[in-house]
Amino acid sequence: MTGNIAFPMYDVNPAATDTLAAAVLRRFPDARFQRPEDLLSHWQDDNLLLSQTCGYPLMTALDDVQVVGCFHYTAPGCEGRNYRSRLVARQTEAGKRLHDFRGQVAACNSPDSQSGYHALRNSVGHDDTFFRSIVWTGSHRQSLNALQNGTADIASIDCVSLALFARYQPQALTGLTVVGETPLTPGLPLITSRHTSAQTLNALREALREIADEAEITAPLLIGGFSPASRRDYDVILKASSCA
Repeated sequence: MTGNIAFPMYDVNPAATDTLAAAVLRRFPDARFQRPEDLLSHWQDDNLLLSQTCGYPLMTALDDVQVVGCFHYTAPGCEGRNYRSRLVARQTEAGKRLHDFRGQVAACNSPDSQSGYHALRNSVGHDDTFFRSIVWTGSHRQSLNALQNGTADIASIDCVSLALFARYQPQALTGLTVVGETPLTPGLPLITSRHTSAQTLNALREALREIADEAEITAPLLIGGFSPASRRDYDVILKASSCA
């Protein structure tokens, strides 16, 4: 089975990502592992065998892809295949809650991020005047850096990324603290091309279920399981994002 595979969303420890990709390639030896720079084009590629995206672009920009399933993560804040974001601020703001940040600056990775933008926007009731401004940073890592250097005051970071930073890049959290969290939402979906056959889709699900049970491969990435999923499982994201 040919096609491209990638795991671009939680690549905090590249060696661990490489090990996960190698496990997939052992089961699909004709596939190719890549680290794409243009994620939207990568996700829309008709030759896509397997990748991981975010729930919001899945529901707003990737109408044609098929959902394979979702990893279960063991990071604090995850429950089964669901995850949430943590609201992070400087340590000097410890004890404050989200309402205390009205009129301040939020750091968000991108407008199409469920965990970094829409989860935060949902938490303030879609009040676009709540924050004085938003700094668009390009990544969760850069949002944390914006807090550290004083460019922004609060950021929404998904709990898996936060746990991976704590393990592999603890300097990213120096001087920062958690001041709140967002509700649970379905975790990052694993996807494949619309052209992937039903037989291959089932083979992908079986392979990922097997790999998820191999702790030596998955524990470094905080993966603790896998379950199949469908696009319908992510309808809740659009419902939450459309509430006024």
